[in-house]
Amino acid sequence: MEKRKSKIVGKKELLSRFPSLSQNIFDQADQLFPVRITRNWLARVKSMNDPLGKQAFPHSSELKSQDGDLSDPVGEEILSPHPWLIQKHADRILFITTRRCHLYCRYCFRRNHTGAEDPTKEELKSAINYINEHKVQECILSGGDPLAVSHARLSQIIGEVRTPIIRIHTRAPITEPNVVTPRLVQLLQKRSGVWVIVHCNHPEELSKDVRNGLRLLIQAGIPVLNQAVLLKGVNDSVDVLRRLFQELVQLQVFPYYLHHTDSAAGNGEFRVSLERGLSIYRELSKIVSGIALPKYVIDPPDGSGKIDVATYVRNNHGKASRNP
Repeated sequence: MEKRKSKIVGKKELLSRFPSLSQNIFDQADQLFPVRITRNWLARVKSMNDPLGKQAFPHSSELKSQDGDLSDPVGEEILSPHPWLIQKHADRILFITTRRCHLYCRYCFRRNHTGAEDPTKEELKSAINYINEHKVQECILSGGDPLAVSHARLSQIIGEVRTPIIRIHTRAPITEPNVVTPRLVQLLQKRSGVWVIVHCNHPEELSKDVRNGLRLLIQAGIPVLNQAVLLKGVNDSVDVLRRLFQELVQLQVFPYYLHHTDSAAGNGEFRVSLERGLSIYRELSKIVSGIALPKYVIDPPDGSGKIDVATYVRNNHGKASRNP
């Protein structure tokens, strides 16, 4: 009987299939932040340096310190009332359900997180109790990726958290679309007020099975929104973003946010200046409709929360060339 291939492509296979991939860079980068690429994602990659390959393959720039590197780029550490919770706003709270992902994006703003991959049963319970005691309106399940946890654990969280709204922020339907199954959809349908916010950065990420998974969620009545990150060499183009947002709207996925890249140590090669980002966004706003235009936001390192980039630049005396 033929051995079933893992959903994650191993180092040996990656080095064999991509001879220009340096084992030394792979090993060093993997020590800093895991290198994990799903077989499904890799099937869409044409080269290590194409828009999809660039997001997933390690690069030598990750190993060097760069100007602007921040250990806590969006100010989460000082706003963590519990080891697995972050609260920047009185009406909502973010729950790190796991630190595991199916694919580890090389630009990740939480790439410096350390510690256990998952909360213990006791930590999970205490986090849920904290959320319920503080009576917030929204609980945002994040990570890592909340769809990397078992159905049993996800069901427990959704069932026990008593906020009116639960948001599931996940990249899994894009990087490993096979996670979107009828069983998962039924689990999410059991509770009212569940929203799914996916993370897609480039139109080439929208493969047939990704589209099918998104349709499965939408046809079940689950609202689906998208967050993209502006990434140098990936989607810092008016035409690429136009295609992405228009294709998402055709799928009935609402383009929610376009994030300015957070300055995490190791992701310097992906950073776009505020000046260039604003220029791209202004041109984009002239050629797409309101329903296809997300808000272009930045999450400052002071922990104050998302603000639109134009306002941020005005408040910082017009220093658009600054790259926080």
